Amino acid sequence: MHEPELLQIELLADVDALVSELREWAERAPPWPAARGCQAIVRRLTERASALRVRLEAPLVVATLGGTGTGKSTLVNALVGAEVTTPGKQRPTTLQPTLICRPDLRPEMLGIDPRTVQLVQRDLPMLRDLVLLDCPDPDTTEDAEAPATNLARLRELLPQCDVLLVTTTQQKYRSARVADELAASAPGARLVFVQTHADCGEDVRDDWRALLHEDYATGEMFFVDSTAALDDSRAGLQPRGEFGRLVDLLTRELAGAAAHRIRRANFLDLVDETLLHCRERLDETMPAVKELETAIQEQRARLAGRLADQMRSELLANRRQWESRLLGEVTSRWGFSPFSGVLRLAQGLGGLVTRAALLRARTPAQMALWGAYEGWRWQRKRSDAKSADAGANRAVEFSWDDGELRTSAIIVDGYAAEAAIARHDTQGPELARQASRAGSAFIAKAAGDVQQLLGKLAGRHTGRLIRWRYELLLLVFVTLLLYRWGKNFFYDSWLAADLGWRTAPVDMYGSEFFLSAGFWLLLWCALLVWMFTGRLRRGLNREIDSLTEGWRTPSLGEELFARSEHQARAIRQFRQSLERLEQEVAHLKRRLEMPSERIGARRAPAARKAGEAK
Repeated sequence: MHEPELLQIELLADVDALVSELREWAERAPPWPAARGCQAIVRRLTERASALRVRLEAPLVVATLGGTGTGKSTLVNALVGAEVTTPGKQRPTTLQPTLICRPDLRPEMLGIDPRTVQLVQRDLPMLRDLVLLDCPDPDTTEDAEAPATNLARLRELLPQCDVLLVTTTQQKYRSARVADELAASAPGARLVFVQTHADCGEDVRDDWRALLHEDYATGEMFFVDSTAALDDSRAGLQPRGEFGRLVDLLTRELAGAAAHRIRRANFLDLVDETLLHCRERLDETMPAVKELETAIQEQRARLAGRLADQMRSELLANRRQWESRLLGEVTSRWGFSPFSGVLRLAQGLGGLVTRAALLRARTPAQMALWGAYEGWRWQRKRSDAKSADAGANRAVEFSWDDGELRTSAIIVDGYAAEAAIARHDTQGPELARQASRAGSAFIAKAAGDVQQLLGKLAGRHTGRLIRWRYELLLLVFVTLLLYRWGKNFFYDSWLAADLGWRTAPVDMYGSEFFLSAGFWLLLWCALLVWMFTGRLRRGLNREIDSLTEGWRTPSLGEELFARSEHQARAIRQFRQSLERLEQEVAHLKRRLEMPSERIGARRAPAARKAGEAK
């Protein structure tokens, strides 16, 4: 397989892969005005890629671009070596575009509508690898209501051109109209800058280069006398001087395989410019999108903070439930022992109270203390599933203040409107559903955190030293009671008299002893339980404060304004995907070996922005 064929296959592969990624990116555009605009622009770009495939086998299309009287038609005649288009001496300006090509080519093969050009076919050496297009003048004053103005014709043709011969004179090189048209058409073409009228004008190429330097890599600039070059061609002389170098550039350095690289470079430049335009459109509204995301997080954090404060006050107000749950954790870790039995008895008595309180649970804290799902299952035993769900919803609704929710919704709605994002989840029914889901999630989170805290506190207060201390204190009191009762039973009332150590036995203790002993035993157990639960209560406020601080986070309200946040996130991801495409295009452009450093091009968007910053 020959090198030109390999280059063609490589060109097709690169273009197809990039176009496929561009289409996928455009199809993922979120329902956002700026993104939809980018989608339409990229679709037009991919259509341009299809036209590029049509022209792969065709010669390079070299078009002239310049102001009135800059000698475009004369330059075309000089390049061809024959008078194929009427120069300005016979008519003041180019009105009808003229396409000059070899006889076997048709405008359709170049992606050009044959009705828009005047076709001139000549079998000339210059036209073997090139097609010349003598374009209309962009700076001619015309009737704006005419069906086809020069500018309209020019803008229709320039996208089909591969190389632009940008012509100027000493008088015209600062033309603003030509500069505007050059900026619009340059991303899709290589540039060759030519100053004409060398026979009667001063060389202004240095000034012209300085004028263009910020936006264009100018390459080699040519200063030619087209009339003299045409006379030399008619006389059978070879092109000479700077005109000869211009002909050499067009016929040798830009022919053959170089044409494929030029078209690929032109397409990548056009993609780069298109993506830059898309980025600018997106960046105009991205600050509003970022402000919306910030506002959502702030409002979630504010609402979560209010609910956390409410939860904290309710947790502190429900210490009995705390103690009951905490004692349950402690006894489950303590194992079987005398003091753990006392704790289980105390927990059982307290459980009767807390279970009665659970029947009236209507706040998130009370639900959280027993576990969200445990509480709901307990309520289902009292009624059917429907009434249980209604009770749970009432508990959630109680936790969210309606005024606070509406205030947050109004704030988020304002930012969403400024960012041009749909505002479905800031309205009444949807907002209520989101608040219900967020409240349920908050209670479930709080229940889990409370359970973890109880486990941490239980582990802290069930160490080996602590357990032995309370077991010993209980056993000492029980041992004293048993010693007193045993001494009375075995020694005082029996052995002492039989052994003669006493003259008369002592009476055995009656019920009064056992009642008083039971009383003091209960009192001692209560004292130990009070000491132990007091130990559990120490630092409880600090633990609750630490726990509630963890609830002051936007993540606990992630169900609120979820649709607006999802749209903002999709926009941000769409923008990030654009950056990846730009990096891929930049990588392809770095890999591309240009056919000649003598030709110019519009500078890359990044380079132009760096120049503007300076």
